[in-house]
Amino acid sequence: MAKEGHKYIFVLGGVMSGVGKGVVTSSIGLLLQQKGYPVNLVKVDPYLNVDAGTMNPTEHGEVFVLRSGLETDQDMGNYERFLGRDLTNADYMTSGMVYQSVIERERALGYAGKCVEAVPHVRDEIMARMEAAAAHNGSRVSVVEIGGTIGDFQNALFIEAARVLKMKYPDDVLFVIVSYLPTPGTIGEMKTKPTQMAVRDLNSYGVQPDFIIARSKEPVDEKRKEKLSISCNVRKDHIISAPDIASIYEAPINFEKDKLGDALLTALSLPEKRRASLAVWSKFARAVANKKAPVVKVAIVGKYFDTGDFVLSDAYLSVIEALKFSAAKLGLRAQITWVNSKELEKGGAKTLSVLKGFDGILVPGGFGESGIEGKIKAIQFAREQKIPYFGLCYGMQLMVIEYARHVLGLKDANTAEIKKNAKDLIVDVMLEQKKHLADNKYGGTMRLGVYPAHLKKGTIARAAYKNELVEERHRHRYEINNAYVASLEAAGLVFSGTSPDRSLMEIAELPKTVHPFMLGTQFHPELQARPLDPHPLFTEFLRAASPKKKKQ
Repeated sequence: MAKEGHKYIFVLGGVMSGVGKGVVTSSIGLLLQQKGYPVNLVKVDPYLNVDAGTMNPTEHGEVFVLRSGLETDQDMGNYERFLGRDLTNADYMTSGMVYQSVIERERALGYAGKCVEAVPHVRDEIMARMEAAAAHNGSRVSVVEIGGTIGDFQNALFIEAARVLKMKYPDDVLFVIVSYLPTPGTIGEMKTKPTQMAVRDLNSYGVQPDFIIARSKEPVDEKRKEKLSISCNVRKDHIISAPDIASIYEAPINFEKDKLGDALLTALSLPEKRRASLAVWSKFARAVANKKAPVVKVAIVGKYFDTGDFVLSDAYLSVIEALKFSAAKLGLRAQITWVNSKELEKGGAKTLSVLKGFDGILVPGGFGESGIEGKIKAIQFAREQKIPYFGLCYGMQLMVIEYARHVLGLKDANTAEIKKNAKDLIVDVMLEQKKHLADNKYGGTMRLGVYPAHLKKGTIARAAYKNELVEERHRHRYEINNAYVASLEAAGLVFSGTSPDRSLMEIAELPKTVHPFMLGTQFHPELQARPLDPHPLFTEFLRAASPKKKKQ
């Protein structure tokens, strides 16, 4: 269990979803860490899914895979990026996890024949997990983001668990509500009433917020702060303005200007160990937001874009951020354009010509048949037109299939994921995965988490990493079929990264003498890219795609 006197900060959302709880949680974690306190960040997902692996990316956003292999919410990626370190299984929980544990205990007579109920048993399981996460991390402060919006039925038990923790440790628990203040265009005045109602909803749970993070288009003025303070019973200096910003990485800098870190420490009766130094972070944030930097145009060719009339970029969030980090390191600005592979599939050469104006083409991971032929067309175009190409997971598999079709002449080359009876299965299901698929076991059964890869000398991959052995995170069921490796290599494709026993192909590339940058990874390098430590393969991709490079 957590040590006595351990501190908790609960972050909740008001008015609407997508208000920025994850960024606030990440920023608080960074500020407290910079002030010398070991912190752990916990994401609570109210879904009944046991993990995020089976959630639709166009509805929920990307699945972020931890080092351990646990499939989690995309906010866990923000936590890792802001803190600059790996998180653990203890830092993530869903309603499904909680209920599964309670039911398994009940089946094993762990409750000694009692009637098992939501209160107290489910609530107490939630509290135990929060305390266990603190103990596991050895932290001084836990920052817990409770997903959903105040008033949702789904997250009520989590708020109740937080309330009881506050009752048990009144001096050690704070509540922060992140709420939205709209400025309706026809009225032209910032409105506080929705936030007042959100706080009233929270009060109905028996919880009083200690801080309000006031999200809005423009900075919140003193008059609104005063109104919120009186209406919500929150100190005026605990109402923090959080206007829209060019980059989420500016958020902790803005919060530090408003002395949020100091206010939190004071409220928790913690002494300030040191002044938060955000100089390096600020330099990075400026580089990301630098609109004068040379632009490198990148097309992300994917299919998880359809959500009504809108484009859901969250399906590829870690890829986008990884591109930003490497661009900032190179003094560039990544201009990303979404290209729907399903549209490329429909049209001919004229439709494909849309890719001509890009400096680089990236095909991210994905599943299933939809849009795949469009991706293969884009890969062929990148190869033949010598446009730098980067393929991630499925993007590598399709790169190899494209090469087999159009260089080796294996016209029926395919993946077992799409065409099980193809004459040439360049990509086949992993042996250990066949039983899972036969038994319809999809959740948490893929090849997940960190695995090592050995890098071949004289290759782009080895030069980028500057190491012979690397570790990367995986999430897939299918692999390059070893029966075709020799013929593919004879035709010029290089498998520059393999598992140490060479049984699994981890990286495929073309030599620089043939193509400026044509490389794919079976793993997901984007999951380990950090703001202050960009991923070397993303950096090499953008270096090859850079307009500066082309001039040279």
